[in-house]
Amino acid sequence: MRAPSNTAAVLLLAALVAGAACARKDGNAMDRTVRAPAVAGQFYTDDPRALREEITRYLDAATSKPPAGEVVALVSPHAGYMYSGQVAAYGYRLVRGARYDVVVVVSPCHVEYFPYAAVYPGAAYRTPLGEIPVDAALAKLIASKSDLVRYDMKGHEVRPMQRAEHSLEVQLPFLQVALGEFALVPIVMGDQSPRAVEALGEALAGALAGRRALIVASTDLSHFHGDREARALDAVFQKRLAAFDPGALLDELSRKGTEACGGGPTAAAMIAARKLGADRCEVLRYANSGDVTNDRGSVVGYVSAAMLRPTGLPRGDKTYLLGLARSVISAELGVEAEKTAAPASPVLREKRGAFVTLHKHGKLRGCIGYIEAVKPLLETIEEMAKAAAFSDWRFTPVTAAEVPLLEIEISVLSPITPVADPAAIVVGTHGLIVTRGSNRGLLLPQVATEWGWDRETFLAQTCVKAGLPENAWKEKGTKIECFSAEVFSEKELGLR
Repeated sequence: MRAPSNTAAVLLLAALVAGAACARKDGNAMDRTVRAPAVAGQFYTDDPRALREEITRYLDAATSKPPAGEVVALVSPHAGYMYSGQVAAYGYRLVRGARYDVVVVVSPCHVEYFPYAAVYPGAAYRTPLGEIPVDAALAKLIASKSDLVRYDMKGHEVRPMQRAEHSLEVQLPFLQVALGEFALVPIVMGDQSPRAVEALGEALAGALAGRRALIVASTDLSHFHGDREARALDAVFQKRLAAFDPGALLDELSRKGTEACGGGPTAAAMIAARKLGADRCEVLRYANSGDVTNDRGSVVGYVSAAMLRPTGLPRGDKTYLLGLARSVISAELGVEAEKTAAPASPVLREKRGAFVTLHKHGKLRGCIGYIEAVKPLLETIEEMAKAAAFSDWRFTPVTAAEVPLLEIEISVLSPITPVADPAAIVVGTHGLIVTRGSNRGLLLPQVATEWGWDRETFLAQTCVKAGLPENAWKEKGTKIECFSAEVFSEKELGLR
């Protein structure tokens, strides 16, 4: 919702007229394939350069600490940017530069009622910053999971002389600036009953399992109360967020213990995030419109929060992956190896980059991996274990006699992020990728530690790995990226 005032009815009428005018002047406003922006120029500027600069300022000003975990879902406000943009930035700052297979944005519907959640059936959503392609296959899969989730235009349409839904649209420019290119699944909830919320949460969890996905729940909090009452109501919502309890949140909403126009999307995101491995929700920032306008008589509340999944693999997952790598190598050589069933951990089925490293008597015997997250982690380890043993051009293929002598190490990579300032590189934590033209080199985090390098030596040696001069990282046109890696070995876990 937009910020309140004493002339709310007049402002609403103005918004309806402005929305209609926007639809009339945009030739594609009625295009059912690409959803045109409906509130650009109202909730946020329609000037692309100014919009990008404004969002960048918000992101730069946010002081969110690096998350102690992987962001699975965000809760973000949807008012005009001048009111809630800085609060929203605290969440989007956490995912700035991250890479996701898909982003699912779930919003409430302020303009019409329909008894289900509508998954957008078009090809793209457009903002002043460009078109965002819709992952149609995933959209259809989500919609197929329940009769209360449908592949439908409800809540997404932009029609002349009619108010269009804004709460999903206003999240998109922030995502475009924070993430760059990404695929989208837009969902608008016409019904926020507990039954509908649970159906959508379950549908999202089932469809997103094994994907690197970000869920964004769009909501504002209490509306049009005085500052003191608003803060009391909004504190209850924040408490339920921090407890990571969707059922308790829905109960509070039903008995008016708190208020949120997007309470249903938030609870659905919580249900899905829990099933996708998130174990907690952190409230990042709260404010209300009075903090901007200084009008404390009638305010709207805004909150930003993140639902987080532990980044560290459980010991059972590590043990299984190391055993999988050894069994793949053994099977290729006709050596029997014990096989166990894969744990039910969602991370194992998520696309992840990873390396398998082989040592023999303390010396490198093979190392190959995927930098990018192109396959589920289980498949990546199977393929890279075989490649490290038999396809590393630096070594002869491993023999059956060597298998008992091998020590296996696995490095599971985090998403790759660009490095704007080399001073931010932490030796021992970050791995590096240096790219210039067609030359590209990668070194894992543990390499710098093993050799005792400082930051500049690490950068220089990554350049050498790429076939570049040592000082190429200082030159304009050289791209530096970093990642972290969770490294574990048979020796570390006492398996050998």
